[in-house]
Amino acid sequence: MLVSHFFCIFVVTLPLLTSLFHHKMAKKTIPGLSFSWKRALGITRVKQQIARKTGIPTSKAGLERKIGSTIIKLLTGKK
Repeated sequence: MLVSHFFCIFVVTLPLLTSLFHHKMAKKTIPGLSFSWKRALGITRVKQQIARKTGIPTSKAGLERKIGSTIIKLLTGKK
């Protein structure tokens, strides 16, 4: 019985403890200085060019915004 209680407490508190540990042990980096392999390969630029030419965003949030505004325009009849 005591072992099962200990196990339950351990399972509940383990994620909390690990997140606190990782937060304290996070790398100290210079703000705004990071490396992106997508930008290095030019993927980001190609996606931006496609989005500008087609008018369709390539990000999930941008696409959701575009679809939402289109639906609202259709429902309200505004241009």
